[in-house]
Amino acid sequence: MKDLVKNPSSTNTILPVILSGGTGSRLWPLSRQCYPKQYLKINNNSEYSLIQNSYLRLLGIKGLENPLIICNEEQRFIVAEQMREINVKPKSIILEPTGKNTAPAITLAGLYALRNNCDPHLLVVSSDHYIKDSKKFRTKILEGLNYSEKGRIVVFGTLPKYAETGYGYIEAVDELNKSRTASNIKRFVEKPDLELANQFLQNNHFSWNSGIFLFKASCIIEEIKKFQPKIFKLCEKAFLKNDDIFNFQRIDRDLFENCPDLSIDIAVMEKTSLGTVLSLDVGWSDIGTWNSLLDTEKKDSKGNFIKGKVFTKNSQNCYLRSEERLVVGIGLENMIVVETNDAILITKKELAQSLKDVVNELIDKDFDEAILNKKIYRPWGNYTSISIEEGWQVKKLEIKPSARLSLQLHHHRSEHWIVVKGTATVEIDQKITTLNKNESIFVPLGSKHRLSNRTNTNLVLIEVQSGEYLGEDDIERFEDIYGR
Repeated sequence: MKDLVKNPSSTNTILPVILSGGTGSRLWPLSRQCYPKQYLKINNNSEYSLIQNSYLRLLGIKGLENPLIICNEEQRFIVAEQMREINVKPKSIILEPTGKNTAPAITLAGLYALRNNCDPHLLVVSSDHYIKDSKKFRTKILEGLNYSEKGRIVVFGTLPKYAETGYGYIEAVDELNKSRTASNIKRFVEKPDLELANQFLQNNHFSWNSGIFLFKASCIIEEIKKFQPKIFKLCEKAFLKNDDIFNFQRIDRDLFENCPDLSIDIAVMEKTSLGTVLSLDVGWSDIGTWNSLLDTEKKDSKGNFIKGKVFTKNSQNCYLRSEERLVVGIGLENMIVVETNDAILITKKELAQSLKDVVNELIDKDFDEAILNKKIYRPWGNYTSISIEEGWQVKKLEIKPSARLSLQLHHHRSEHWIVVKGTATVEIDQKITTLNKNESIFVPLGSKHRLSNRTNTNLVLIEVQSGEYLGEDDIERFEDIYGR
């Protein structure tokens, strides 16, 4: 560790570490690999996304620093944009070249803190949790500091409300109740079957594992170094040069791919003698399935959650959501129905846990809808596929103020741009043209071209592509302000 850490100074600051590497496939079709659930505003009609709320609910804690976020490389610009929307500049955004579970991610976070010669308390939170009582949650974090400061590794546990088979459990040495809120940890239990979950429900030694941790950076790194030396060594070597423009911290792919794929529970918590479980009664939920999302939503008198263009009759205990088209439900009971512009999910609530397996089957059968939305986000804005047939495609492009696409060319297609809102600056083979609303321009196959929005309002265009191949990989870039 000598290459990264030189006599780190102790500090009472709290560095939030937001883990944002999941794909959220159990909330398909709303959540997809290209734009997972943590970036959606899906809970209780919130004006903020799940990842934005994961930081905003912490505001007010003394010593709180801006967050350190860990995500996969493909989502880096989404994370940066979502933090910009809430006027937060992360300490850094660590880019995992491949998902390796929470142990390597937390190792990267700890090393990042220590290599800057400070030793903060790391508050590890997920980007997709729901917490009803934020004020009480902040109070619990302050309580946890008393243990973290003494060199304990704190994990927050929620006393079970029902027999849940989708969560891991923590068994405490002492019974947890209103008078005793903390205990040493006896063991961790992976997701149990229903019979075992019912037994845990009757025993106050057991709590749901929230996946929220609090510890000193030096403490967790020493334990990882002790129990997982391979992860420690690979992560220590894997840091590459920081991207000063976007504050991205890149990680060496070849080294990181050799890291064991382990959760922090298995890698460290099941082995360490420093574990403390602290009870967390704040209305916590892991928004991992449609059922868990429904539990947190406000429902009507018949137990239904309804959002969007939905008409229902004689239905109860359902989650009914329409993003675009009219959804009509008659006589539905314990059902989940979710409509998007390119896919519809219809399932019984008790079968919702199997959705992840179904999505994997869709991927195996090459259904693009399993991974991609019609609306794709890019650092300059987004595009929506309107219509596609063999040899041609129509898209709507939205370019943010002061944003621009890369200088590029296509080997297999030509393009025709029509401005429907705003003013576009177009460069084609070094010739600059300004286009206003209802004006258009043709981009010949093989021409170097770039599209820019030099105004302070959004630019919207219709793009018509024509050619023998229309794939997104038919792009040769020459200049790109986003480092792609």
